[in-house]
Amino acid sequence: MNLHLDIAFSHLRSRRRQTIVSLLGVVLGVAFFLAVSALMRGSERDLIARLVDTAPHITVYDEYREARPQPARLMWPEGAVAIRGVKPKAERRGIRQYRQKLEVIDAIRGTQAAPVLVSQAIFSFAGRDEAVTLSGIEPARMKNVSQIDEDIVAGSLDAVDVNPSGIIIGRALARKLSLEMGDTVSVVAAAVKERAMKIVGLFETGNASYDEGQTFAQLTRVQALMNRPNVANLIVIRMADAYAARTAAAFIERAIGYKSVSWQEASKDLLDALVIRNIIMYTVVGAILLVACFGIYNVISTVVLEKTRDIAILKSMGFHARDIRLIFVIEGAVIGIGGSLLGMAMGSGMMRAIEQVEIKPPGSTEAINLPIYWGVDQFALAAAFAILSAVIAAWLPARKGGRVHPVDILRGAA
Repeated sequence: MNLHLDIAFSHLRSRRRQTIVSLLGVVLGVAFFLAVSALMRGSERDLIARLVDTAPHITVYDEYREARPQPARLMWPEGAVAIRGVKPKAERRGIRQYRQKLEVIDAIRGTQAAPVLVSQAIFSFAGRDEAVTLSGIEPARMKNVSQIDEDIVAGSLDAVDVNPSGIIIGRALARKLSLEMGDTVSVVAAAVKERAMKIVGLFETGNASYDEGQTFAQLTRVQALMNRPNVANLIVIRMADAYAARTAAAFIERAIGYKSVSWQEASKDLLDALVIRNIIMYTVVGAILLVACFGIYNVISTVVLEKTRDIAILKSMGFHARDIRLIFVIEGAVIGIGGSLLGMAMGSGMMRAIEQVEIKPPGSTEAINLPIYWGVDQFALAAAFAILSAVIAAWLPARKGGRVHPVDILRGAA
């Protein structure tokens, strides 16, 4: 085996320039593969983590996935006369008997649920008006399904229970209207002319539009403002296993009838776009490694042509065809392994540099570092692909070298 290695290294040294070019191709291929893969997978994991951590895993809406049949059609389902011009039964939106629905959801292992009544309102303070989204919540339940309690920077979420006229607003909205803790604002909702509410809490999520447009109050207070007693229009659910949300949402929808949407369904277009992006990314980086493989193929083919007489001498000394093939495969493996090691070092440096770049996501008030994925699996994948490609690229011309007949070559040389 040592002899095989000595011969392989001597061949590579004899074509030093071509060997360096091929080695450089593998290095660049592996390095760019790691840098691009780390950035793409890091951003994907960061995005999914944000979806899973900040948004409800399941949202139950006050609507049905399919329109409910009208009473006239239920009365005469197979009538001989077509029913036309029947006025549809009027239904007010809202999840009725939401307490019973919560009991059904709470019975599912690993779920936490909270009712919400979302409405639109107008804030008035010091001659300025601002349209906001007013969400009625139960703080004790909301803490289990949302991160809003962690985003409170003044006051507390429980304050709306202590003070039924209390309201929690975003710090960005407070700055916009020059509001402070303890100030009283006028709130105008659909069903009432005006209500005075006291600011008992401020939150800051880092999302500018959310911090300026979202407010929270006690559920029963919002129900009174909207003249919707004992009604919620959303049930937000958080699960111990976020990736079981799709199955759980289907079960909940069958159990209570209302449309239940998992975070996977709500983000389907975004998740599909990530898959397409990854396919394009791996195709481009794979093409770089493929070009490097052509370089290896060219080096080994050239060595086979130039060393035909040497191959004939080796065969006449007792080397078999498999020994000749092994020598050239070793040459390809050396380039692949060397290129992989140097490429991983270079790729790690590029990943470190990318990780230091700060960006401000659209709508965010805080800058973050670009997320990078450092998983061992992508290093193993890059090295395995590079080495395997290099060996295959070397094996093709090695087959030709193994078929050389020493008698013909030596007779022709004579």
